[in-house]
Amino acid sequence: MFKKVLLFHIALFFCFIVLAQKTNTILITYYSKTGSTAQLAKSVEKGASGNNRVQVILKKIEETTEDDLIKADAIILGSPVYNANPAAEVLKFIERWPFEGGKMKNKIGAVFVTGGGISSGEELVQTSLLQAMMVFGMIIVGGDDWKSSFGASAVTAEGTYTKELNPLFLLKGEQLGKRVQEVVLRWNK
Repeated sequence: MFKKVLLFHIALFFCFIVLAQKTNTILITYYSKTGSTAQLAKSVEKGASGNNRVQVILKKIEETTEDDLIKADAIILGSPVYNANPAAEVLKFIERWPFEGGKMKNKIGAVFVTGGGISSGEELVQTSLLQAMMVFGMIIVGGDDWKSSFGASAVTAEGTYTKELNPLFLLKGEQLGKRVQEVVLRWNK
């Protein structure tokens, strides 16, 4: 009987330890008119998922609330490229972020974009979004190697690249999600 009680208390102790660990939240939010950015968002989600200490939330920007932003430990923002600029809807979304009181300060930030052509402005849009995050005091995370240093991007309408994203671009999205997950877990020990 003593062994059963002891085992019960040991099991209860370990359950308490597991429950006491902080669950980190990664918010992946994006705007997608044609579906390409949504495809890349899902690959980012796949990479960010898979750890029981991380909750991943995938939402379109029009569904994302200020409360979602405040509760998130990391925000991964996605936009299509329009004339080497972020989508107007994404810029309007950023304008609604809470600025006063430093509510976004020290959150992890990362970005992903989709553009029609190889040189259509993907890196310009990535740096534009990253700069906005820096204004809010966020900590910026890029991709996992020099070929995706600003985050993940995909080409959707040039040469062999079509609206159905190339597996290479989906892999870059997945790697970005995985990197953000790793940084969030390290940052929020």
